[in-house]
Amino acid sequence: MNPIYAAMGTTIFEAMSARARASGAVNLGQGFPDGTGPEAVLHTAAEALTQRSNQYPPMIGIPELREAVADHYARHQGLNLTAEEVVVTSGATEALAAALLALITPGDEVLCFQPLYDAYVPLIERAGGVPRFVRLEPPEWRITAEALEAAVTERTRLVLFNNPLNPAATMASAGELALLADFCVSHDLIAVCDEVWEHVTFDGARHLPLIGFPGMRERTVKIGSAGKIFALTGWKVGWMCAAPQLLRGLAKAHQFLTFTTPPNLQWAVAHGLNTQDDWVQRASAGFQRSRDRLKNGLETLGLVTLPSAATYFLSIDLTASGIDEGDVDFCNRLLDEAGVAAIPVSAFYAQDAVTNVVRLCFAKADETLDAALERMARLRAPA
Repeated sequence: MNPIYAAMGTTIFEAMSARARASGAVNLGQGFPDGTGPEAVLHTAAEALTQRSNQYPPMIGIPELREAVADHYARHQGLNLTAEEVVVTSGATEALAAALLALITPGDEVLCFQPLYDAYVPLIERAGGVPRFVRLEPPEWRITAEALEAAVTERTRLVLFNNPLNPAATMASAGELALLADFCVSHDLIAVCDEVWEHVTFDGARHLPLIGFPGMRERTVKIGSAGKIFALTGWKVGWMCAAPQLLRGLAKAHQFLTFTTPPNLQWAVAHGLNTQDDWVQRASAGFQRSRDRLKNGLETLGLVTLPSAATYFLSIDLTASGIDEGDVDFCNRLLDEAGVAAIPVSAFYAQDAVTNVVRLCFAKADETLDAALERMARLRAPA
């Protein structure tokens, strides 16, 4: 077996969810929301399944969805993409895999920002690349010029950038994005931008795509997710956007991964992107209310939380909360003693981990959040 996978355990998300299912715990670990998504999108998918084609759609995606993605980004982010610059994928993780397989030549180095999505490192290594890490630290988790320059070498070819950032729940500022754009241009790097959380933002903040910054239009791969936009995480419909000379290579990698994506879901997502802007806005406002409900409840229990500007997640700062315990031990105790599943943020580091931050998912019904808070109130102090 390939040693990259042979030495790998089950992801922390699946492990904690499995323990939660087995024990009847309230699961605030894995990031999936309660709710069913926009009704109009579901109906379109169901109708297309029975009334339209279920044979292979075009490998790069149906024209309606590629056009809808381009139009969506023109409306919301001021981008001048065309349908010819969009490839539909079976989820954003497949888009990441295709991009990395297409762009990495064995030995190339890829800059990653820690904490990071756990798929990044194995995907880079399986493509023959070498991950190099820029370590971000709480509470701001900010990118600095010094950290970038310390990580880059003459073998660096790519930057893999998640914005908004899971698990930190931060959004890069315009200044940070300008800094990163200048860095990519000056070092002749391609940026692979995982922007799946671009519509799950709070407090009036607006997502700014790196591809829109000076010098980045021809050197950026922008990745999006219908699952995140419409809170339909099981659908696994995503896309890659890039200039034609980049996209041709990405499509070649995609054709030998999933090749294509269920056509009924593609028609439904196209319909959603064209008609459901109001639903997306209401969903974001709902997630913000849930964030505030959980935050207020945690603070009532004496737990200090870190800012959450985006995503489905809110983190507890154990040190600031007066808890002299590592994040893994705290999460195990929280599950065993209180029946609440959470995720230790150290799981999102490949090296030099932050060990005093715990992530909770707030994209849940009010009664689920309240039940978790009631259980957490019974948690004993560490021995």
